[in-house]
Amino acid sequence: MPPTKKKNQVTAAPPERRQELLDTAAEVFAAQGYNATTVRKIADEAGLLAGSLYYHFDSKESMLDEILSTFLTELWEGYDAVLAAGLGPRRTIEALVTESFREIDRHRAAVAIYQKESRHLAAQPRFTYLAASQAKFEKAWLGTLERGVAERVFREDLDIRLTYRFVRDTVWVAASWYRPGGQHSPEEIARQYLSMVLDGIAVRT
Repeated sequence: MPPTKKKNQVTAAPPERRQELLDTAAEVFAAQGYNATTVRKIADEAGLLAGSLYYHFDSKESMLDEILSTFLTELWEGYDAVLAAGLGPRRTIEALVTESFREIDRHRAAVAIYQKESRHLAAQPRFTYLAASQAKFEKAWLGTLERGVAERVFREDLDIRLTYRFVRDTVWVAASWYRPGGQHSPEEIARQYLSMVLDGIAVRT
């Protein structure tokens, strides 16, 4: 007689199906907020019975953890490559912004979740890596801006921290309106954005 499955026992799902479920969960978390989202709601959106979702994930916390950690791992693979490339300050900023828009294209819902939820999630033991990632993120951007001022690539009167906050917020808020497959590619959006940030929008005389 075959062994019976225990309640909430997690079983391996095909990678494609697992990713489909995570994508569905990410969209629901982004739209409704983590605390307001129930396992039943995710299962409904995925076309499953609520109990069936537990055969793939042991909790909605596990799903959120995988969504955010996957996004941040990929983000830092791109950022670390940029920071190790030995580019000048302006080229580094351009490359970081472009990489950011590529990540929004690949992980729009995860970015939206991160924007809304990371501050309170970081206080939970399972999500302490969010605070560490944020500190690393801030160090990378502030360091690049400071280097640009020191090398006279950026204005010497630049408020480094204010500039960092402006660039950070205006890049990542794009997750609220960006839709993959739209009129503009991530690279084109980054190019337009960088033109406005680095060169301004007024006609030069």
